[in-house]
Amino acid sequence: MSNAQPEAIRQAFVTHVDENRLMDCMRCGFCLPACPTYIHSGDDETQSPRGRIALMKAVRDGVVVWDGSIEEAFDLCLGCRACEPACPAGVQYGTLIEETRDAIVSAKQLSVKEKVIRKGAFDHLFADQKRMKQAVGLVRFYQKSGLQKIVRRVGFLDLFPTMMRDMEKVLPDPPKQPRVIVHTEEKKTKVAFFTGCLMDTMFQETNRHTIDLLEYLGCEIVIPKNQQCCGALQGHSGEMDRATRNAEANLEAFDSENVDFIVNNAGGCGAFLAEYDRLFEQDAVLLAKAKRFVEKQIDISSLLVQLGIVEKLAMRPSSEIKELITYQDSCHLRNVNGVINEPREILHAMNDAVFVELPGARLCCGSAGIYNLLQPEMAITILDAKMQEVQEIQATTIVTTNPGCLLQMKVGVEREGLSQTSRAVHIVDLVHEKLFK
Repeated sequence: MSNAQPEAIRQAFVTHVDENRLMDCMRCGFCLPACPTYIHSGDDETQSPRGRIALMKAVRDGVVVWDGSIEEAFDLCLGCRACEPACPAGVQYGTLIEETRDAIVSAKQLSVKEKVIRKGAFDHLFADQKRMKQAVGLVRFYQKSGLQKIVRRVGFLDLFPTMMRDMEKVLPDPPKQPRVIVHTEEKKTKVAFFTGCLMDTMFQETNRHTIDLLEYLGCEIVIPKNQQCCGALQGHSGEMDRATRNAEANLEAFDSENVDFIVNNAGGCGAFLAEYDRLFEQDAVLLAKAKRFVEKQIDISSLLVQLGIVEKLAMRPSSEIKELITYQDSCHLRNVNGVINEPREILHAMNDAVFVELPGARLCCGSAGIYNLLQPEMAITILDAKMQEVQEIQATTIVTTNPGCLLQMKVGVEREGLSQTSRAVHIVDLVHEKLFK
C-alpha cells in the first residue's frame, strides 16, 4: 500500500498535472492495441493509457481515494509512448505520466532507503559524468580482475533477483583498443556529439565506432565538455527538477558550438533531448537556447542515411552466406522522434545480410530505462513474448538503437539459450563491422 496521504496526493496532482492535457483524452480506445501493459495484463483498463488518464483525473478531482492499487497502475506504465502516435486527439501522454510521477514523488513519504537511492543516483551518479565513469570503472575491474568468475562460481549471484542475475551475464565486455581507420572523405559537415552517460562509459566502444563512421562520411566532430546525462531517467522517475538541472547544463555546454547537427546514438536520450524546450517554457533565455538545441537534434541512424551510408554499404561485396537480421525499435526513437524507416534502410542495404521484419518491433521490449529492474515480472513477460517472435522468424542478429534495449535483448538471448547462434548488437557496431572488418 502507498504511504502517501490521499489529500496530499490530490493537492500534488492539482499542482503538477495539467488538467487541460487530461481533458484532451476522448476515451476512444485507439491507444489500447498500442499499449504493451494493456496487452499483457489481459485487457485490464487500469493498465491502458486511457485508463491511467482516467485515474489521473479522478485523483486530481478527488473522485477516488488514493491507494496502492492506483500507484501500481502508474508504476507499471513503461512510458514507451506508443499510445501517442496511435492517438487521433494528440494526447500528450508522455508529459502526463511524467507530471503524475513528479506529483507522487513530491507528496510521498519516501523511506530512508529510497531517499538514499534517489539522492545517490540523481544527485551524484547521473548528475556527474566523472562519477559515472568511476562507477563503470568498478564494473570493469569486476570483469577483468577475475572477481566476476569467482562470484559466479560460488553462487553469490543466486542471492539477487532473476533480472539482475541475467543483466550481470550480459554486461558489455571491456572496450577494445580503437582501430585506426583511414578517413578519406572531405570534411563537409560539422556535428557536435552528445556522448551520453551510459554510452560514454558502459558502451564506450559504440561511441568510438560512432566517431569512426561520422569521420568516414566526412564529418568534423566536436565533443563539448561538461555535458551531462540527458535527464531522461530522472524525468521518467518523477524527478523533473533534477532532469531540468541536467538539461540546463547541456544547453550551456552545446550552445556555443556552431554546428550543423547535434547527434546522439541512444534512442531514449534522443527523445528527451528533442523535447528540452518544454522544460523551459517559463524562462525566455533558456527557452531560446533550448529551441536552438532542439532544432539541431538528430539520431545517428538518420544522420548516417543523410550522409550516404546506404550507398556505401550497397557497394560492399555480397556473400553467399547471409546473416538473418531483424530490428527492434527503440520506443522513444520511434514514438517521439518518428524515426522508423532509417534504421531499416541501413539494414536492407547490407549485401551480406537478409533483413526480416520483427512482427512486434513497434512494441516495447520491456527495458524502459530501469523498468526491468523495478517491475521485473511484467518486463520478463514482455521480453519472453518478444523472444518468441525472434525465434519464429529465425533471426540470428537482433539490431537495436538504444543501450537499454540492447541489454534487454541480450538478456532475452541468454534466457532462451540462444547465445551460441544469435546475438544482439547496436546498429552503429553492426555498420562499423560491415564496413571495416
